[in-house]
Amino acid sequence: MTAATDRSRRRSGAAGRHAWIAYPRRGRRGVRRWLPSWRLVLGGALTGVGALLGLFALVYSQVDIPSENALAKQESNVYYWADGSHMVSVGTVNRRNVPLDEVPVSLREAAIAAENADFYSDSGVSLRGIGRAVSSMAGGGEPQGGSTITQQYVKNTYLSQERTVSRKVKEFCIALKLDNRTSKDEILQGYLNTSWFGRGAYGIQAASNAYYGVDVTELDPSQSAFLAALLKGGNSYDPALSAANERRAQERWSWILDRQVELGVMRAAERARYTAFPMPLSRSVSTNLSGQTGYLVDLAKRYVKKRTGLTDADLDRGGYQIHTTFEKGAVRELERSVRGALDHGLDPEARREDRHAQVGAASVRPADGAVVAVYGGPDATEHFANNADTSGVPAGSVFKPFVLAAALEHGVRAKDGTTLRVSPESYYDTSGRLSAGVPALGGPGAVPPTPYGLPTTLRMATVLSSNATFRRLGADVGYRCVEDMAVAAGMLRSSMAPYDQEFPLGTSSPSAIRVATSYATFANDGVGHEPYSVTAVVRDGRRLAGLERPRGSRAMDKAVARSMTSVLSKGRLLAEADLGTDTAGSASVSATAVAGASTQQNETQRAAWFAGYTSELATAVTLFRSEPGGPLLPLVGLGKEESTRGSLFPTRIWYAYMGGVSATR
Repeated sequence: MTAATDRSRRRSGAAGRHAWIAYPRRGRRGVRRWLPSWRLVLGGALTGVGALLGLFALVYSQVDIPSENALAKQESNVYYWADGSHMVSVGTVNRRNVPLDEVPVSLREAAIAAENADFYSDSGVSLRGIGRAVSSMAGGGEPQGGSTITQQYVKNTYLSQERTVSRKVKEFCIALKLDNRTSKDEILQGYLNTSWFGRGAYGIQAASNAYYGVDVTELDPSQSAFLAALLKGGNSYDPALSAANERRAQERWSWILDRQVELGVMRAAERARYTAFPMPLSRSVSTNLSGQTGYLVDLAKRYVKKRTGLTDADLDRGGYQIHTTFEKGAVRELERSVRGALDHGLDPEARREDRHAQVGAASVRPADGAVVAVYGGPDATEHFANNADTSGVPAGSVFKPFVLAAALEHGVRAKDGTTLRVSPESYYDTSGRLSAGVPALGGPGAVPPTPYGLPTTLRMATVLSSNATFRRLGADVGYRCVEDMAVAAGMLRSSMAPYDQEFPLGTSSPSAIRVATSYATFANDGVGHEPYSVTAVVRDGRRLAGLERPRGSRAMDKAVARSMTSVLSKGRLLAEADLGTDTAGSASVSATAVAGASTQQNETQRAAWFAGYTSELATAVTLFRSEPGGPLLPLVGLGKEESTRGSLFPTRIWYAYMGGVSATR
């Protein structure tokens, strides 16, 4: 074989070996020379697919399931009324996670029908969806849907909301891995707890409260279908935002119900029952702290911290379900009664004396000390101090019954050092000696009659709020003994004033909550309870310890408590006489014991009170005038009151509230 022949064969072999990629094509002429062969097309396609698979394998190996983002972990703290209904959600994110077994099956099926019918059988991703999304975003178009429930959960929980190709690829990889490592139920639970539903609601529990004002467990299949429609975009399907939204919401709601029938998860007969669109509330259930809500939340939060040891940092983590003792109807009735009395009797724009009037009120259940209602001020977001829990207002005459109770319980010291037993009919004669029994109207040692034509027994001195009698009685009983009685009944020792001759007249400054608690002790036959405002705190399904109902303790003998009820019942008669025809609501409470005391009108009066109780509720109302950060101002001239028993505003508020709330309990 010649050298030339050998070279020819080598060239021929090389040409054969490179025939797959011969381009332009040899042996072809014209356009055909430039058209790739099927071998070249197939080779290029296989090479491209191989490169993509290799790239995907590389990315898949590099991308792992990251930690949950901060937003996905955040929850609100949810406060509940005494009846278990939702009061308010507090936190930077309005969300409370719930386990899947608390989510109605109808809601789970509606969400799957609306978003991902093959959820339980797919691999966690949608190739068609990611292809459409990547193509759209790469071309600068609008983001496209098509993600599976798993992918949406990954986006909500592990990634940001940015709309980029790289984020979509990460979402795809993480969704595949998550589907292999996590059960479908866990993914569905996470998805329903992290999705945004509009109205500031994250998660199905917050959405249920925002749109229907109920717990998620109370949703019916029709309501569930509407909430599932919101998964496509709360701002586009919330009927409260526009008529167009309402039309879209109704169409998608109807389609979701039909889709469930098509998928076999709802019977046609059941679907036929849901013909009326379940219109949600016109606006979200309040999630702010305006009105009385802020005062209630503050009381409950402080009580929880005191009893459980939780810190502000702990509570800021969110996720706590706080069940309170506050009754929605009672809180609203108390607020209505306060505003009605003030709006009717005060004109701050026209009268300087009517400006800066403040009211604090509290209502406590005698049987166990539960705080049923408070009025802390006009609005917690504008008037920050809680008037129901302030300790800067002197109690005045509502303190005097505890002087008498101490006397009835312990007696008084006689001049010879012995202890003299006391009854409501005891009286001071003209010599200054405390005697037992009903005094005579004339003769040696008799007491001059009062303006009402009766001698001043301790019973009448209490009803008439006699300062002279109580100065002497307090000194005879002993200031320490009086203080101990008030504290045992429910007042705080830290609110007690220094001992002097005015101490028995109410220079101490207990809050309205503590005054109501102390009067509740009279109503409960002398057994007092610490006031409490929270019955339970739950987080992650576990109840926190330390919130057991406070036990009662005996503050005074039962006979003493019942004697006080008898004495204070006379206060009701005098209060109603002062109110005259303005006794709205009094008829419903006048059949039971009502204690009442108010401060006598004088130029130095800085506060007015009325406190009283029935067998079911003890309520205290205080009124004072104060500029922010300033001292208490005189009440003289407030509302043009002329009564010698002081301002009648607390009395009017008390009767209006107790009458109204008694009718609804």
